[in-house]
Amino acid sequence: MGMLRISLQALLSHWRRHPLQFFSILTGLWLATALWTGVQALNSQARADYARASAVLAGPAQAQLVARQGPRFAQAAYVQLRRNGWPVSPLLEGRLRFAGEEPLSVQLLGIEPLSLPQGSEVGGRPADGLDIASFLGSPGQAWIAADTLQRLGLRVGEQALTADGQRLPPLQVQEQLAPGVIVVDIGQAQRLLQAPGQLSRLLLPADFAKRALPDELQAVLQLQPAADGDDLQRLTESFHLNLTALGLLAFIVGLFIVHAAIGLALEQRRGLLRTLRACGVSLGGLLGALAIELGLFALLSGLAGVASGYALASLLLADVAASLRGLYGAEVAGQLSLAPQWWLAGLAISLLGALLAGASSLLRAANLPLLALAQPQAWRLAQGLWLRRQAWLAAGLLLLALACWRFGDSLLTAFVLLAALLLAAALLLPALLDGALALLARRCRGPLSEWFVADSRQQLPALALALMALLLALAASVGVGSMTEGFRQTFTGWLDQRLSAELYLAPRDTEQAEQISTWLEAQPGIEAILPHWRVDLRLQGWPAQLQGIVDHPSYRQHWPLLEQQDDVWAQLAAGQGVLLSEQLARRLKLRLGDALTLPAADGEQRLPVLGLYADYGNPKGHLLVNAAWLRRHWPDASLSNLSLRLPAARVAPLKAELEQRYELDGSRLIDQASLKRWSTRVFERTFAATAALNSLTLGVAGVALFISLLTLGQSRLGQLAPLWALGLGRARLAWLSLGQTLLLASLTVLLAMPLGLLLAWCLVAVVNVQAFGWRLPLHVFPAQLLQLGLLGLLTSLLAAAGPLWQLARSQPADLLRQFADER
Repeated sequence: MGMLRISLQALLSHWRRHPLQFFSILTGLWLATALWTGVQALNSQARADYARASAVLAGPAQAQLVARQGPRFAQAAYVQLRRNGWPVSPLLEGRLRFAGEEPLSVQLLGIEPLSLPQGSEVGGRPADGLDIASFLGSPGQAWIAADTLQRLGLRVGEQALTADGQRLPPLQVQEQLAPGVIVVDIGQAQRLLQAPGQLSRLLLPADFAKRALPDELQAVLQLQPAADGDDLQRLTESFHLNLTALGLLAFIVGLFIVHAAIGLALEQRRGLLRTLRACGVSLGGLLGALAIELGLFALLSGLAGVASGYALASLLLADVAASLRGLYGAEVAGQLSLAPQWWLAGLAISLLGALLAGASSLLRAANLPLLALAQPQAWRLAQGLWLRRQAWLAAGLLLLALACWRFGDSLLTAFVLLAALLLAAALLLPALLDGALALLARRCRGPLSEWFVADSRQQLPALALALMALLLALAASVGVGSMTEGFRQTFTGWLDQRLSAELYLAPRDTEQAEQISTWLEAQPGIEAILPHWRVDLRLQGWPAQLQGIVDHPSYRQHWPLLEQQDDVWAQLAAGQGVLLSEQLARRLKLRLGDALTLPAADGEQRLPVLGLYADYGNPKGHLLVNAAWLRRHWPDASLSNLSLRLPAARVAPLKAELEQRYELDGSRLIDQASLKRWSTRVFERTFAATAALNSLTLGVAGVALFISLLTLGQSRLGQLAPLWALGLGRARLAWLSLGQTLLLASLTVLLAMPLGLLLAWCLVAVVNVQAFGWRLPLHVFPAQLLQLGLLGLLTSLLAAAGPLWQLARSQPADLLRQFADER
């Protein structure tokens, strides 16, 4: 122990003489840990809220009875089953809208607590321990989560007013309730949702579900196993995996800083290592002291990184929550509430990062013989061996990427493809840069230009990791930027085509929709009333929406198809086929002409696939059929919305008249311009977290380059002093050093551009297809490439500014002192 303590003291004394390297390692581990833990905090909060959502009504394995057609069924079916001895418990679900500057909606869940299956829990509380009298009595209670109460701007005990003028029971906070959910008695829910005598589903014990339904109810209800309730987890998996991939990239880039600083420090301590070994310190003891040193760095950086990651997640949580709510209807709390395991995991990831960053330097020192530890030539030979190993590893990674592209068929293999490409490119970068400098050296004709290139090649090993970080960050910026901008253009064009109606109306129910439709037919100036009939169903376990439309020229002109058969719209109007969204077709592995079986009320119906269309942003599958055919086979289909074609001047007066006549709020009547603005806003917020993480990654790469140049500042004097002695001024030496930095950075930027475009292709053609089910066209934006290239050079220029300023202001005595050292 005494020898270990002495070795540790000797090693730690290095940092007092080199505080910059000390802060380099701390900064690298801090940034890597902060970005990774920040992303994991966002994912952990979302998954915790998903768990809360699934636990709104939880208990022993429960089956469900749901409507065969439409979202609801008559309460008489529940009464009949109870009379036949079935222990069913009714539920009613729907969206409850609240008026405001930006209309909000929450999920309303109506329960009947007296009939809940034994062992059930409501919002994390046992059902048999609830205050039934207060919940069912007058005026009753409405249970709500604290974050939902805050988002709605309401207070405990308040009887909130909905957009339809309905008043809720007094609000009571339930801490374990999921965000975006309000639980009331089922009678209150029927009043608030204006669904008297209607139910959404019936709960019953799983073992009891083996019985056959009464004959008269088999056409009304169908059994749904409990395992079908994991839609939210499946739908949002790709979103969280994308965030995790970005966080992992930022973590790797941050570790480059640590790797470079640790490698430089170990090289500078070659003499110290030789002395310790000569004084009797064993190799195991020396490596143990180095490992403890790394552990101390990891502990300090981990504490700072976890705290910073929490702050970063807090800043990005609002955008992530808005994205999940807009894309998937998933409610995520607006405040972080993380388990202690997350904090411990943050420290563990810091320790892992330190181990990964320092492992190669420790192995190099352990494998060199004792007398070679302090010889620079031995270290260069060892470095050459590692470069050859890097080349072989890069070749293996490229083969792995090729295999994932050719044979992979999952989101995991898509991300393995991306990771293999990026790591292979990073490992090949030093060899490519060295080759480019070698070609440039052949064209040099003067001694100064020859020194310029030769010295650049000599600096390359020390700057390689920082340049790798810059390459990965720029490639990620190019790839993600091209994908995002291409998606924006595609999405905007798609909105312009699909949102062709001037006014969209979402009635409260089918009866109101038919009343409004009848009234609209008598109004002047309305060119077309396009009803949209809807049925919710499941296809191979996936939720889907079957939509019925009437035959109208507007669809032929404004519903773009990716693939289609001849005379597709005429066949659709005749009820002789179905159109599928691209993601549903990929999920069901269907192509044009294939037959699709639909579970209709009057038996299974088979229709050929007539065409495929894009349906961006819809997490569920979508199908399009003729409205008359739909209503014939699903008599209980709901009239979900009306699209109105009319002159632009008539939009505002008609909207105001509909709001007044039928008491419709702004969320049920939306004009085309407002709907486009809302869709675009959701799109922007969807990629806000991605853009922020991308910018942070590029910033980390700039920090890596800055720290590498600073830590090399003193050692550079040994190469620059002879030139100064030959007559070159310090300012000119600084300009030459700046030119070397910009040369290496420029070559890295040029290599990052094609890598970024390849990354963009992988994102739109591989990752996007596996994650969302639809493929985007690849767009190349020269202006964006130029902007990112200049940004990369600016980052390198800023990183070099400090060391060059230090070199330009160095004293002649500092340069003269280089000749007094052993060189």
